[in-house]
Amino acid sequence: MSNHSRRDFIKNASVAAASFYIVPRHVLGKGYQAPSDKLNIMGIGGGGKGYSDIMNSYNKGAENIVAIVDVDDRQVARIKKDLPKANYYKDFRAALDKEGNNIDAVIVSTPDHTHATIAMEAMRRKKHVYVQKPLAHDIYEARIIAEKAREMQVVTQMGNQGSSGDGVRTMIEWFDGGVIGKVHSVQVWTNRPVWPQGIKYPSAGFEVPKELDWDLWLGPAKYREYNPALLPFKWRGWWDYGTGALGDMGCHLLDPPFKVLGIRDAIDVECSVGSVFLNDWVPEWIPEGCPPSSMVTLHYGATKRNPSPVTLTWYDGGLRAPHPEGIPSTDTIGDPDGSNGVILIGSKGIMTCGTYGMYPKVYKNGKQVPAEELPKAKLPRVVGGDGGHNTQWVEACKAGFGKMEVSSPFDYAGPFTESVLMGNLAIRSYMLREGEGRTAKYIGRQKLNWDATNMRVTNFEAANQFVRREYRAGWTL
Repeated sequence: MSNHSRRDFIKNASVAAASFYIVPRHVLGKGYQAPSDKLNIMGIGGGGKGYSDIMNSYNKGAENIVAIVDVDDRQVARIKKDLPKANYYKDFRAALDKEGNNIDAVIVSTPDHTHATIAMEAMRRKKHVYVQKPLAHDIYEARIIAEKAREMQVVTQMGNQGSSGDGVRTMIEWFDGGVIGKVHSVQVWTNRPVWPQGIKYPSAGFEVPKELDWDLWLGPAKYREYNPALLPFKWRGWWDYGTGALGDMGCHLLDPPFKVLGIRDAIDVECSVGSVFLNDWVPEWIPEGCPPSSMVTLHYGATKRNPSPVTLTWYDGGLRAPHPEGIPSTDTIGDPDGSNGVILIGSKGIMTCGTYGMYPKVYKNGKQVPAEELPKAKLPRVVGGDGGHNTQWVEACKAGFGKMEVSSPFDYAGPFTESVLMGNLAIRSYMLREGEGRTAKYIGRQKLNWDATNMRVTNFEAANQFVRREYRAGWTL
Protein backbone atom coordinates (compact mmCIF):
# COMPACT_ATOMS: atom_id res chain seq x y z
CA MET A 1 0.00 0.00 0.00
CA SER A 2 1.44 3.38 -0.94
CA ASN A 3 1.72 6.14 1.64
CA HIS A 4 -0.96 8.10 -0.24
CA SER A 5 -3.47 5.23 -0.37
CA ARG A 6 -2.74 4.29 3.24
CA ARG A 7 -3.50 7.84 4.37
CA ASP A 8 -6.76 7.79 2.40
CA PHE A 9 -7.69 4.44 3.95
CA ILE A 10 -7.23 5.69 7.47
CA LYS A 11 -8.99 8.98 6.70
CA ASN A 12 -12.01 7.26 5.12
CA ALA A 13 -12.29 4.73 7.91
CA SER A 14 -12.20 7.53 10.45
CA VAL A 15 -14.97 9.41 8.72
CA ALA A 16 -17.09 6.27 8.45
CA ALA A 17 -16.73 5.59 12.16
CA ALA A 18 -17.32 9.26 12.99
CA SER A 19 -14.92 8.82 15.90
CA PHE A 20 -11.23 8.64 16.78
CA TYR A 21 -9.81 5.64 14.89
CA ILE A 22 -7.08 3.62 16.58
CA VAL A 23 -4.82 1.35 14.55
CA PRO A 24 -2.69 -0.79 16.84
CA ARG A 25 0.87 -1.40 15.76
CA HIS A 26 0.50 -5.17 15.42
CA VAL A 27 -2.36 -4.79 12.91
CA LEU A 28 -0.20 -2.84 10.47
CA GLY A 29 2.41 -5.56 10.29
CA LYS A 30 6.16 -5.38 9.89
CA GLY A 31 7.56 -2.31 8.27
CA TYR A 32 4.62 -0.08 9.18
CA GLN A 33 4.12 2.28 12.07
CA ALA A 34 0.94 3.15 13.87
CA PRO A 35 -0.45 6.68 13.35
CA SER A 36 1.85 9.18 15.03
CA ASP A 37 3.94 6.15 16.09
CA LYS A 38 1.87 5.82 19.26
CA LEU A 39 1.61 2.71 21.39
CA ASN A 40 -1.98 1.74 22.18
CA ILE A 41 -2.25 0.76 25.83
CA MET A 42 -4.80 -0.73 28.21
CA GLY A 43 -4.31 0.10 31.88
CA ILE A 44 -5.67 -2.43 34.37
CA GLY A 45 -5.85 -0.84 37.81
CA GLY A 46 -6.56 2.87 37.56
CA GLY A 47 -6.12 4.17 41.09
CA GLY A 48 -3.05 4.63 43.29
CA LYS A 49 0.02 3.21 41.60
CA GLY A 50 -2.09 2.35 38.57
CA TYR A 51 -2.75 6.03 38.00
CA SER A 52 0.92 6.93 37.92
CA ASP A 53 1.85 3.90 35.78
CA ILE A 54 -0.78 4.79 33.19
CA MET A 55 -0.03 8.51 33.17
CA ASN A 56 3.73 7.94 32.98
CA SER A 57 3.22 5.62 30.02
CA TYR A 58 0.75 8.04 28.42
CA ASN A 59 3.57 10.58 28.64
CA LYS A 60 1.46 13.71 28.13
CA GLY A 61 -0.21 12.30 25.05
CA ALA A 62 2.82 10.72 23.39
CA GLU A 63 0.94 7.39 23.53
CA ASN A 64 -2.72 6.32 23.41
CA ILE A 65 -4.56 5.03 26.46
CA VAL A 66 -7.31 3.05 24.77
CA ALA A 67 -8.97 1.54 27.83
CA ILE A 68 -8.89 1.63 31.62
CA VAL A 69 -10.01 -1.27 33.80
CA ASP A 70 -10.80 -1.19 37.50
CA VAL A 71 -13.22 -3.09 39.72
CA ASP A 72 -13.98 0.04 41.76
CA ASP A 73 -15.52 3.14 40.17
CA ARG A 74 -14.23 5.26 43.05
CA GLN A 75 -10.62 4.46 42.21
CA VAL A 76 -10.82 5.64 38.60
CA ALA A 77 -12.66 8.93 39.00
CA ARG A 78 -9.46 10.92 38.69
CA ILE A 79 -8.01 9.11 35.68
CA LYS A 80 -11.34 9.08 33.84
CA LYS A 81 -11.38 12.84 34.17
CA ASP A 82 -7.79 13.13 32.93
CA LEU A 83 -8.28 10.63 30.06
CA PRO A 84 -11.89 11.07 28.95
CA LYS A 85 -11.38 9.32 25.56
CA ALA A 86 -10.38 6.01 27.17
CA ASN A 87 -13.07 3.33 27.40
CA TYR A 88 -13.80 2.07 30.91
CA TYR A 89 -14.38 -1.52 32.02
CA LYS A 90 -14.64 -3.36 35.33
CA ASP A 91 -13.72 -6.86 34.15
CA PHE A 92 -10.29 -7.23 32.52
CA ARG A 93 -11.46 -10.29 30.63
CA ALA A 94 -14.32 -8.40 29.00
CA ALA A 95 -11.97 -5.51 28.28
CA LEU A 96 -9.44 -7.76 26.54
CA ASP A 97 -12.20 -9.45 24.55
CA LYS A 98 -13.61 -6.11 23.40
CA GLU A 99 -10.41 -4.13 22.93
CA GLY A 100 -7.96 -6.90 22.06
CA ASN A 101 -7.67 -5.80 18.43
CA ASN A 102 -7.22 -2.16 19.42
CA ILE A 103 -4.28 -2.45 21.80
CA ASP A 104 -0.61 -3.34 21.71
CA ALA A 105 0.25 -3.42 25.40
CA VAL A 106 -1.22 -3.84 28.88
CA ILE A 107 -0.25 -2.31 32.24
CA VAL A 108 -1.15 -4.38 35.32
CA SER A 109 -1.22 -2.31 38.52
CA THR A 110 -3.62 -4.26 40.71
CA PRO A 111 -3.28 -5.93 44.14
CA ASP A 112 -0.60 -8.63 44.21
CA HIS A 113 -2.98 -11.59 44.14
CA THR A 114 -4.30 -10.74 40.65
CA HIS A 115 -1.02 -9.90 38.88
CA ALA A 116 -0.46 -13.36 37.40
CA THR A 117 -3.97 -14.10 36.11
CA ILE A 118 -4.19 -10.74 34.34
CA ALA A 119 -0.67 -10.79 32.93
CA MET A 120 -1.07 -14.34 31.61
CA GLU A 121 -4.32 -13.49 29.84
CA ALA A 122 -2.72 -10.45 28.22
CA MET A 123 0.37 -12.38 27.11
CA ARG A 124 -1.74 -15.19 25.63
CA ARG A 125 -3.03 -12.51 23.28
CA LYS A 126 0.57 -11.48 22.50
CA LYS A 127 0.29 -8.15 24.27
CA HIS A 128 3.37 -6.56 25.76
CA VAL A 129 2.99 -6.27 29.53
CA TYR A 130 4.14 -4.02 32.35
CA VAL A 131 3.38 -5.56 35.76
CA GLN A 132 3.78 -3.84 39.09
CA LYS A 133 6.08 -5.36 41.68
CA PRO A 134 6.17 -7.99 42.97
CA LEU A 135 5.70 -9.72 39.65
CA ALA A 136 3.52 -12.40 41.23
CA HIS A 137 1.92 -13.53 44.47
CA ASP A 138 3.84 -16.78 44.79
CA ILE A 139 6.97 -18.48 43.45
CA TYR A 140 5.16 -20.73 40.96
CA GLU A 141 3.36 -17.78 39.40
CA ALA A 142 6.63 -15.89 38.96
CA ARG A 143 8.16 -18.88 37.16
CA ILE A 144 5.17 -19.40 34.85
CA ILE A 145 4.86 -15.71 33.95
CA ALA A 146 8.51 -15.51 32.91
CA GLU A 147 8.17 -18.67 30.81
CA LYS A 148 5.04 -17.36 29.08
CA ALA A 149 6.75 -14.06 28.23
CA ARG A 150 9.57 -15.94 26.49
CA GLU A 151 7.12 -18.22 24.68
CA MET A 152 4.99 -15.35 23.37
CA GLN A 153 7.99 -13.08 22.67
CA VAL A 154 6.45 -9.99 24.22
CA VAL A 155 8.24 -7.02 25.74
CA THR A 156 7.98 -7.05 29.53
CA GLN A 157 8.87 -4.86 32.48
CA MET A 158 8.28 -5.22 36.23
CA GLY A 159 7.39 -2.03 38.06
CA ASN A 160 10.45 -1.72 40.28
CA GLN A 161 11.34 1.67 38.85
CA GLY A 162 14.61 2.00 40.73
CA SER A 163 15.96 -0.62 38.32
CA SER A 164 16.06 2.18 35.73
CA GLY A 165 17.72 4.65 38.09
CA ASP A 166 21.27 5.96 37.91
CA GLY A 167 22.09 4.67 41.40
CA VAL A 168 22.20 0.97 40.62
CA ARG A 169 24.34 1.64 37.53
CA THR A 170 26.72 3.72 39.58
CA MET A 171 27.03 0.88 42.10
CA ILE A 172 27.77 -1.61 39.31
CA GLU A 173 30.52 0.66 37.96
CA TRP A 174 32.09 1.05 41.40
CA PHE A 175 31.93 -2.69 42.07
CA ASP A 176 33.34 -3.54 38.66
CA GLY A 177 36.16 -1.12 39.41
CA GLY A 178 37.16 -3.38 42.31
CA VAL A 179 36.54 -0.70 44.94
CA ILE A 180 35.06 -2.96 47.63
CA GLY A 181 36.47 -6.33 46.50
CA LYS A 182 34.50 -9.57 46.85
CA VAL A 183 31.20 -9.16 48.71
CA HIS A 184 30.36 -11.76 51.35
CA SER A 185 27.50 -10.10 53.25
CA VAL A 186 24.46 -8.03 52.28
CA GLN A 187 22.19 -6.33 54.83
CA VAL A 188 18.84 -4.82 53.79
CA TRP A 189 16.02 -3.26 55.80
CA THR A 190 12.75 -1.36 55.48
CA ASN A 191 10.42 0.42 57.87
CA ARG A 192 7.46 -1.37 56.25
CA PRO A 193 4.79 -2.37 57.09
CA VAL A 194 3.23 1.08 57.31
CA TRP A 195 -0.26 -0.46 57.24
CA PRO A 196 -2.00 -2.61 59.89
CA GLN A 197 -0.21 -5.95 60.07
CA GLY A 198 0.28 -8.67 62.66
CA ILE A 199 -3.32 -8.26 63.81
CA LYS A 200 -6.35 -10.55 63.72
CA TYR A 201 -8.41 -10.50 60.56
CA PRO A 202 -10.91 -7.65 60.96
CA SER A 203 -14.59 -8.48 61.22
CA ALA A 204 -16.35 -8.65 57.86
CA GLY A 205 -19.91 -8.94 56.59
CA PHE A 206 -20.40 -5.34 55.50
CA GLU A 207 -22.57 -4.33 52.56
CA VAL A 208 -20.60 -4.09 49.33
CA PRO A 209 -20.47 -0.51 47.99
CA LYS A 210 -22.39 -0.09 44.74
CA GLU A 211 -19.25 1.18 43.01
CA LEU A 212 -17.27 -2.02 43.72
CA ASP A 213 -17.41 -5.45 42.10
CA TRP A 214 -16.22 -7.42 45.13
CA ASP A 215 -16.16 -10.79 43.39
CA LEU A 216 -13.84 -9.43 40.69
CA TRP A 217 -11.63 -7.81 43.33
CA LEU A 218 -11.21 -11.21 45.02
CA GLY A 219 -10.32 -12.79 41.68
CA PRO A 220 -8.48 -16.10 42.25
CA ALA A 221 -8.43 -15.69 46.06
CA LYS A 222 -10.86 -17.73 48.14
CA TYR A 223 -14.21 -16.13 48.78
CA ARG A 224 -14.61 -13.97 51.87
CA GLU A 225 -17.30 -11.48 52.75
CA TYR A 226 -16.60 -7.89 51.81
CA ASN A 227 -14.39 -6.09 54.29
CA PRO A 228 -13.77 -2.33 54.06
CA ALA A 229 -10.64 -2.80 56.20
CA LEU A 230 -8.87 -4.25 53.14
CA LEU A 231 -9.46 -1.59 50.50
CA PRO A 232 -7.91 0.30 48.87
CA PHE A 233 -4.44 -0.18 50.46
CA LYS A 234 -4.52 -2.41 53.54
CA TRP A 235 -4.83 -5.75 51.72
CA ARG A 236 -1.01 -5.92 51.74
CA GLY A 237 -0.83 -7.51 55.18
CA TRP A 238 -2.99 -10.55 54.36
CA TRP A 239 -1.57 -13.59 52.56
CA ASP A 240 -4.67 -14.13 50.43
CA TYR A 241 -4.03 -10.81 48.69
CA GLY A 242 -0.69 -9.28 49.59
CA THR A 243 2.94 -10.24 50.08
CA GLY A 244 3.76 -8.15 53.14
CA ALA A 245 6.76 -5.91 53.64
CA LEU A 246 8.97 -8.10 51.45
CA GLY A 247 6.56 -7.91 48.53
CA ASP A 248 6.14 -4.18 48.93
CA MET A 249 9.78 -3.14 49.23
CA GLY A 250 11.92 -6.19 48.47
CA CYS A 251 11.88 -5.62 44.71
CA HIS A 252 13.04 -2.03 45.27
CA LEU A 253 15.74 -2.64 47.86
CA LEU A 254 17.13 -6.00 46.75
CA ASP A 255 17.49 -5.01 43.10
CA PRO A 256 20.86 -3.21 43.58
CA PRO A 257 22.63 -6.17 45.26
CA PHE A 258 21.14 -8.62 42.74
CA LYS A 259 22.32 -6.50 39.82
CA VAL A 260 25.71 -5.67 41.33
CA LEU A 261 26.57 -9.23 42.40
CA GLY A 262 24.75 -11.21 39.73
CA ILE A 263 23.05 -13.45 42.29
CA ARG A 264 19.92 -15.34 41.31
CA ASP A 265 18.64 -18.47 43.10
CA ALA A 266 18.87 -18.89 46.87
CA ILE A 267 20.42 -22.08 48.25
CA ASP A 268 18.46 -21.95 51.51
CA VAL A 269 16.39 -19.61 53.65
CA GLU A 270 15.52 -19.21 57.32
CA CYS A 271 13.74 -16.56 59.34
CA SER A 272 12.35 -15.36 62.62
CA VAL A 273 9.33 -13.15 63.13
CA GLY A 274 8.02 -10.77 65.75
CA SER A 275 5.30 -11.93 68.14
CA VAL A 276 2.37 -10.10 69.72
CA PHE A 277 1.20 -11.12 73.21
CA LEU A 278 -2.30 -10.22 74.30
CA ASN A 279 -2.23 -12.99 76.92
CA ASP A 280 0.62 -14.08 79.15
CA TRP A 281 2.97 -16.68 77.68
CA VAL A 282 0.88 -17.40 74.57
CA PRO A 283 1.65 -15.39 71.43
CA GLU A 284 -1.10 -14.49 69.00
CA TRP A 285 -1.21 -16.97 66.12
CA ILE A 286 -2.42 -15.37 62.90
CA PRO A 287 -1.36 -17.61 60.00
CA GLU A 288 -3.60 -15.79 57.53
CA GLY A 289 -1.70 -12.54 58.05
CA CYS A 290 1.85 -11.29 57.67
CA PRO A 291 3.79 -10.75 60.92
CA PRO A 292 4.51 -7.35 62.51
CA SER A 293 8.24 -7.77 61.81
CA SER A 294 10.62 -10.34 60.42
CA MET A 295 14.26 -11.16 59.77
CA VAL A 296 15.04 -13.39 56.81
CA THR A 297 18.43 -14.86 55.88
CA LEU A 298 19.18 -16.26 52.42
CA HIS A 299 22.40 -17.83 51.17
CA TYR A 300 23.67 -17.56 47.59
CA GLY A 301 26.58 -19.20 45.84
CA ALA A 302 29.48 -17.46 44.13
CA THR A 303 28.81 -15.91 40.72
CA LYS A 304 30.91 -14.79 37.77
CA ARG A 305 30.49 -11.23 38.93
CA ASN A 306 31.22 -11.98 42.59
CA PRO A 307 33.35 -15.10 43.20
CA SER A 308 32.30 -15.44 46.83
CA PRO A 309 29.30 -16.97 48.63
CA VAL A 310 26.91 -14.32 49.93
CA THR A 311 24.76 -14.18 53.04
CA LEU A 312 21.84 -11.80 52.55
CA THR A 313 19.80 -10.70 55.56
CA TRP A 314 16.48 -8.85 55.32
CA TYR A 315 14.88 -6.89 58.19
CA ASP A 316 11.45 -5.24 58.35
CA GLY A 317 8.88 -3.91 60.79
CA GLY A 318 11.26 -1.54 62.56
CA LEU A 319 14.19 -3.95 62.69
CA ARG A 320 17.35 -2.91 60.93
CA ALA A 321 20.86 -4.11 60.30
CA PRO A 322 23.57 -3.35 62.86
CA HIS A 323 25.81 -0.42 62.01
CA PRO A 324 28.94 -2.06 60.53
CA GLU A 325 32.47 -1.31 61.56
CA GLY A 326 34.00 0.81 58.88
CA ILE A 327 31.15 3.33 58.73
CA PRO A 328 31.25 6.21 61.25
CA SER A 329 28.52 5.78 63.85
CA THR A 330 27.20 9.27 63.12
CA ASP A 331 26.63 8.54 59.41
CA THR A 332 23.09 7.70 58.29
CA ILE A 333 22.96 4.65 56.05
CA GLY A 334 20.48 4.33 53.19
CA ASP A 335 17.67 6.86 52.87
CA PRO A 336 18.24 10.23 54.55
CA ASP A 337 15.90 9.27 57.40
CA GLY A 338 17.35 5.76 57.67
CA SER A 339 13.96 4.14 57.00
CA ASN A 340 15.30 1.92 54.20
CA GLY A 341 18.84 0.85 53.48
CA VAL A 342 21.22 -1.55 51.79
CA ILE A 343 24.77 -2.50 52.86
CA LEU A 344 27.19 -4.58 50.77
CA ILE A 345 30.23 -5.64 52.82
CA GLY A 346 33.26 -6.62 50.78
CA SER A 347 36.84 -7.70 51.32
CA LYS A 348 38.15 -4.19 50.59
CA GLY A 349 35.32 -1.88 51.62
CA ILE A 350 31.62 -1.26 52.09
CA MET A 351 29.03 0.08 49.65
CA THR A 352 25.62 1.40 50.71
CA CYS A 353 22.48 2.84 49.15
CA GLY A 354 18.87 3.67 49.88
CA THR A 355 15.58 2.97 48.11
CA TYR A 356 15.88 2.51 44.31
CA GLY A 357 19.66 2.45 44.69
CA MET A 358 19.67 6.16 45.50
CA TYR A 359 22.34 7.81 47.69
CA PRO A 360 25.11 5.31 46.82
CA LYS A 361 28.25 5.60 48.94
CA VAL A 362 31.53 3.74 49.43
CA TYR A 363 33.46 3.46 52.71
CA LYS A 364 37.06 2.37 53.09
CA ASN A 365 39.33 2.54 56.13
CA GLY A 366 36.53 3.98 58.25
CA LYS A 367 35.82 6.94 55.94
CA GLN A 368 33.50 7.72 53.05
CA VAL A 369 35.36 7.80 49.75
CA PRO A 370 34.75 11.05 47.83
CA ALA A 371 32.74 10.45 44.65
CA GLU A 372 35.44 12.04 42.50
CA GLU A 373 37.88 9.32 43.58
CA LEU A 374 35.56 6.49 42.46
CA PRO A 375 35.28 4.97 38.96
CA LYS A 376 33.53 7.22 36.48
CA ALA A 377 30.24 6.55 34.73
CA LYS A 378 30.47 4.34 31.65
CA LEU A 379 27.22 2.37 31.51
CA PRO A 380 24.35 3.84 29.46
CA ARG A 381 21.66 5.56 31.53
CA VAL A 382 17.89 5.36 31.13
CA VAL A 383 16.45 8.68 30.00
CA GLY A 384 14.71 10.12 33.05
CA GLY A 385 16.31 7.60 35.42
CA ASP A 386 13.77 5.83 37.62
CA GLY A 387 11.17 8.26 36.29
CA GLY A 388 11.76 6.84 32.81
CA HIS A 389 10.99 3.24 33.73
CA ASN A 390 7.56 3.27 32.05
CA THR A 391 8.67 5.14 28.95
CA GLN A 392 11.65 2.81 28.53
CA TRP A 393 9.17 -0.07 28.34
CA VAL A 394 6.98 1.87 25.90
CA GLU A 395 9.89 2.52 23.55
CA ALA A 396 10.94 -1.13 23.75
CA CYS A 397 7.39 -2.18 22.84
CA LYS A 398 7.57 0.03 19.77
CA ALA A 399 10.94 -1.41 18.80
CA GLY A 400 9.68 -4.99 19.16
CA PHE A 401 10.71 -8.05 21.13
CA GLY A 402 14.45 -8.40 21.56
CA LYS A 403 15.25 -5.08 19.87
CA MET A 404 15.81 -2.85 22.91
CA GLU A 405 17.03 -3.43 26.45
CA VAL A 406 14.74 -2.83 29.41
CA SER A 407 15.77 -2.65 33.05
CA SER A 408 13.56 -5.32 34.60
CA PRO A 409 12.34 -7.78 31.93
CA PHE A 410 10.62 -10.91 33.15
CA ASP A 411 13.70 -13.01 32.33
CA TYR A 412 15.31 -11.09 35.19
CA ALA A 413 12.24 -10.09 37.21
CA GLY A 414 10.85 -13.64 37.35
CA PRO A 415 13.82 -15.31 39.09
CA PHE A 416 14.36 -12.15 41.14
CA THR A 417 10.75 -12.23 42.38
CA GLU A 418 11.09 -15.93 43.17
CA SER A 419 14.03 -15.12 45.42
CA VAL A 420 12.17 -12.26 47.12
CA LEU A 421 9.16 -14.50 47.75
CA MET A 422 11.42 -17.19 49.25
CA GLY A 423 11.39 -15.00 52.34
CA ASN A 424 7.60 -15.21 52.53
CA LEU A 425 7.73 -18.97 52.09
CA ALA A 426 10.01 -19.14 55.13
CA ILE A 427 7.79 -16.79 57.16
CA ARG A 428 4.67 -18.83 56.46
CA SER A 429 6.50 -22.06 57.23
CA TYR A 430 7.71 -20.49 60.49
CA MET A 431 4.09 -20.07 61.57
CA LEU A 432 3.08 -23.71 60.99
CA ARG A 433 2.19 -25.44 64.25
CA GLU A 434 0.68 -28.52 65.78
CA GLY A 435 -1.50 -28.08 68.85
CA GLU A 436 -2.55 -24.87 70.57
CA GLY A 437 -1.66 -22.57 73.42
CA ARG A 438 1.44 -23.11 75.54
CA THR A 439 1.83 -26.70 74.35
CA ALA A 440 1.81 -25.81 70.63
CA LYS A 441 4.73 -27.15 68.65
CA TYR A 442 6.00 -24.95 65.82
CA ILE A 443 7.18 -27.45 63.24
CA GLY A 444 8.58 -25.17 60.54
CA ARG A 445 11.16 -23.19 62.46
CA GLN A 446 14.21 -24.43 60.64
CA LYS A 447 16.49 -23.63 57.73
CA LEU A 448 14.77 -24.61 54.49
CA ASN A 449 16.95 -26.06 51.75
CA TRP A 450 15.81 -24.98 48.29
CA ASP A 451 15.86 -26.78 44.94
CA ALA A 452 15.33 -23.83 42.58
CA THR A 453 15.11 -25.93 39.42
CA ASN A 454 12.14 -27.89 40.73
CA MET A 455 10.77 -25.12 43.00
CA ARG A 456 10.80 -27.33 46.08
CA VAL A 457 11.95 -27.26 49.69
CA THR A 458 13.85 -30.52 50.03
CA ASN A 459 13.99 -30.97 53.80
CA PHE A 460 10.53 -29.94 55.04
CA GLU A 461 7.64 -31.02 52.84
CA ALA A 462 4.98 -28.96 54.62
CA ALA A 463 6.64 -25.73 53.43
CA ASN A 464 5.94 -26.61 49.80
CA GLN A 465 2.27 -25.74 50.20
CA PHE A 466 3.38 -22.10 50.02
CA VAL A 467 5.17 -22.44 46.67
CA ARG A 468 1.89 -22.49 44.77
CA ARG A 469 -1.53 -21.45 46.03
CA GLU A 470 -4.91 -22.92 45.17
CA TYR A 471 -7.15 -20.82 42.91
CA ARG A 472 -10.83 -20.25 43.47
CA ALA A 473 -13.17 -22.13 41.13
CA GLY A 474 -13.44 -20.36 37.79
CA TRP A 475 -9.97 -18.84 37.96
CA THR A 476 -6.87 -20.34 36.39
CA LEU A 477 -3.50 -19.22 35.10
